[in-house]
Amino acid sequence: MMRHFLDLSDAGPVGIQAMLDDAIARKQARVGWSKGKVDADAPLAGRVLAMVFEKNSTRTRVSFDMAIRQLGGTSIVMDAGSMQLGRGESIADTARILSGYVDAIMIRTDDHQKVVDMARYASVPVINGLTDASHPCQIMADLETILEAGFALPGLKVAWLGDGNNVLASIMEAGGLMGFDVVAACPQGYQPSDADVARGKGRARVVGTPHEAVEGADIIVTDTWISMGQAHAETKLAAMMPFQVTEALMAEARPGAKFLHCLPAHRGEEVVDAVIDGPQSLIWQEAENRLHAQKAVLRWCFGQI
Repeated sequence: MMRHFLDLSDAGPVGIQAMLDDAIARKQARVGWSKGKVDADAPLAGRVLAMVFEKNSTRTRVSFDMAIRQLGGTSIVMDAGSMQLGRGESIADTARILSGYVDAIMIRTDDHQKVVDMARYASVPVINGLTDASHPCQIMADLETILEAGFALPGLKVAWLGDGNNVLASIMEAGGLMGFDVVAACPQGYQPSDADVARGKGRARVVGTPHEAVEGADIIVTDTWISMGQAHAETKLAAMMPFQVTEALMAEARPGAKFLHCLPAHRGEEVVDAVIDGPQSLIWQEAENRLHAQKAVLRWCFGQI
C-alpha cells in the first residue's frame, strides 16, 4: 500500500490517532538508547527517502533524516539549488525520475501546488515537509506533545496568537478532524482565509483580541511573525506586537496551560523569554517529537500503520 501525506485530511482521524499511538510507543521504546541505534524491528530496512529542500531547514531536515535511519532505512538530501529542479526542470519530471531511484519523497517548498504535482506524478509516497499552505508534519508533533502532557484532544481549547499562516491552517484542520477547538487572535490584514477556517469544520474561529483567544485555553501556540522571504517586515511587526505571548497573557489561560512554538523563535517578538524558557513551555519536547511523529508518518505512508 502507498499513501501520500500532503495534509492531515489525507490520514483522517483514524489514521492520525494510529500514527500518534505509534509515535508515542516507539519513542518510549527507545528511552536510554543512542540516537543512531535502529529500532528493534527496523520496519523500513532497505528503504531510501529522498528529501528535497527549496526552503532552509533545521528541524525538518534533521528529524526526517534521523527518522528514516532509526526505522532502518537511508536518506538522500538534496537542495533544489543543486538539482536540475533549480534550473527549470519541472516538478512532474523530477517526481518521475526520483520515483525510479528512491522509495519515498519528502519535499519542503513554497507553493503547495508543487507538492500536489509531486504526488500526482510520483509512483512512490510523497510527504509535505512544509508549504505556504500547510505544515502537517509539525502538527503531528504538536498533537503528540499535547497528548504526552496529559491532555485529551476531544474538547481541548487551543489558542493561536499572531499570524494567520500555514501552521495555523494545519492546526485548524487538526481541530476539525480530532474534535478540539481552535481560537485564533490575528491582527487585521493577517487573518487566516475563510477556506483555512473552514478546515476546522465549525471548531475554528478568529477573534479580535489575544485576551478572548486565551480565555479558558489549554494550549497557547504562536509562530514567528516574519517567515522566510517575507517583505514589509516593519509594518507587520508593528501590527503583531499587541499579540505577543507574555507571562501576563499566559496567566489568563487555564491553570496548567502549556505553550507551544514550532521554532525558530524570534525572542522578544512573538514571545518573551520568560514564557519560552518558562515552566509552561513544551517547545524542546515539541521539537524532538518531530522525529518521533515523522517516523509514524513514514510508516503510515508505506501502509504499515
